[in-house]
Amino acid sequence: MDSVRKATGRLAIMRKNQAMPTRHRIAVLALDDVVAFDLGVPAQVFGAARTSAGARLYEVTTCTPDGGPVRTTAGFQVLPDNGLATTASADTVIVAGIHRGPSLTDGTVSPEVAAALVAARDRGARVMSICTGASVLAAAGLLDGRPATTHWHYADLFRRLYPRVKLDPDVLFVDDGDLLTSAGVGAGIDLCLHVVRRDHGSEVANRAARRCVVPPWREGGQAQYIERPLPRAAETTTAASRRWALGHLGDPLTLAVLAEQANMSVRTFTRRFREETGVSPTRWLLQQRVDHARLLLESTDLSVDQIARRAGFGTATSLRQHLHAAIGVAPMTYRRTFTRTGAAR
Repeated sequence: MDSVRKATGRLAIMRKNQAMPTRHRIAVLALDDVVAFDLGVPAQVFGAARTSAGARLYEVTTCTPDGGPVRTTAGFQVLPDNGLATTASADTVIVAGIHRGPSLTDGTVSPEVAAALVAARDRGARVMSICTGASVLAAAGLLDGRPATTHWHYADLFRRLYPRVKLDPDVLFVDDGDLLTSAGVGAGIDLCLHVVRRDHGSEVANRAARRCVVPPWREGGQAQYIERPLPRAAETTTAASRRWALGHLGDPLTLAVLAEQANMSVRTFTRRFREETGVSPTRWLLQQRVDHARLLLESTDLSVDQIARRAGFGTATSLRQHLHAAIGVAPMTYRRTFTRTGAAR
């Protein structure tokens, strides 16, 4: 009887281990004068990414070039758990933004850091940067001929130092497959949530966003907020219309309908909407519908026709066109991808 119980116990442990997802290892590299906010974002966002049972999907480690403390822009030092060797076994390496340093003055980076980043890329790891961390990737030669972004305030300097990089300072983040870069500060959250969504789907990313109390989705191509005059508090009045629209995505939502919810003319509504969100109402609505369709494809057995109607695309053909334009795949291809990885979520 004891042997039977032991065998049953071993089988239960094996099944539990098989059901547990393998944690994706992330190394966050902090250089001297690291931006404290940028350094904290990956651990917060990826730490919030869990399966429906609450299991963590990522393991985040902070490291510095020599394993010693580095200064932050917030007036305190960071004492990391590891040195640069951590990047050699990481699945993803993230360079946090910096306030100053050679990559922002003369276009160089220490040979040790450059070698570690190049080695990570060459062995197939994903390499990312937040804010001015893009200058470190560029100084290491990783962004030559590649699209990238950084904080808009540093765009002119970045272009002078790294003319071979295809810089786009007007977007929140750039996903170029194995190399991903984000704009300043808050855009790092958008990039990390985008990676969670890319790895595990919208359901997991949305749960992570809720835990972090941040919006679950801002498209990478959305414009950075570059010295635009902010509307007065009394004029910030399209939020209620946006909330209403999210509950009526399956309905025909014209500009006139949305403007009516805000008791504005179409012209005034369009202007204020763009001031508040950085995008036009039409583009914003399309983003929400694509995101909702993706969630339904991942988490339901509804047909493509049913999802198209619920997301507001009307027909399966329209859904296919917009989904392909947004992420490059057809609805059923997208669903199959997340059906295969569903056990891990």
